[in-house]
Amino acid sequence: MRSIDIAASGICAALYAGIGYLTYLGIFTPVIGVVRFWPAVIIPGIFSVIFGPLVAAIGAAIGIFISDMLIHGNALLSITVGVPANFIAFYIMGKIAKYKLSASRSIASTGLYSVALLAIDLALHYNGFINEEVSMIFIATIVITFILLVVMSQIYKEWISYCIASYIGLLVGSAIIGIGVWGFSQLFVLPSGDVNLPLVAAVIWFIWVFSTEIPFLIILGPPILRLIYRVMPYLTEISH
Repeated sequence: MRSIDIAASGICAALYAGIGYLTYLGIFTPVIGVVRFWPAVIIPGIFSVIFGPLVAAIGAAIGIFISDMLIHGNALLSITVGVPANFIAFYIMGKIAKYKLSASRSIASTGLYSVALLAIDLALHYNGFINEEVSMIFIATIVITFILLVVMSQIYKEWISYCIASYIGLLVGSAIIGIGVWGFSQLFVLPSGDVNLPLVAAVIWFIWVFSTEIPFLIILGPPILRLIYRVMPYLTEISH
C-alpha cells in the first residue's frame, strides 16, 4: 500500500468508529438485539470510491472493531463477525464502484433483489417471527430504497455504479452479519444474553442491517461524492 493509502485507512477507521459511536443512538435490532442502528456506514462507502476497495475495507474493519469495543466489548464477536463482514462488504463495494454499469440492467437486478427481500419479510411475518409493525417498517424501507435508487440514478447518473455497488456490497455484508451472529449464538453467549437462537434470527438480522443502512448509502453517497470531487478535484488523480 502507498503511504497515502495507509493514512486514508487510518482516517476512515477513526471517522467510522467515532461517528458510528455518536450516531447509533442506542438503537438495536427489534425483537432480537445485538446488531445496532448504523448510519455511519456512509463513511467507508465514500472512502471505497475515492481511495479504493482495500483502503475502505481496512478502515471499516478497524473502525467497527473499535466501536464494538466501546459499545459491547465482545472482542471475539467483533473479530469473527463484525470485522470480516465490514471488510468484505466495502471491498466488494469499492471493486464494483469502479465499473461503468448499465443503469437499466442494474436497476432491473436490484428490483429482483428487492422482491426477494420483501418475500422473506412477509414469510417471517406470516409465520409469526416478526410482528406487523416491524414487518411494515421493513417493507416500507425496502420499497422506498428501491424508489430512491431509481431516482438517484437519474439525478446522479455518474454515480449509478456506486449505488449498485452499495446495494450488492451491503447485501453480502448483511448476510455475513446475520449468519455470523446466529452462528456465534450457537457456541457463545451474545452481549444481549441470548444463546442458541433459531436460524430465523439470522434472517431478521440480515433484513435489519440491509434495510436500515442502505438508505444512508444511496441518499447521502452521490451528493457527498459529487461535492467532494468539485471542491477537491485533485482526488480524481489518487482514486483507484
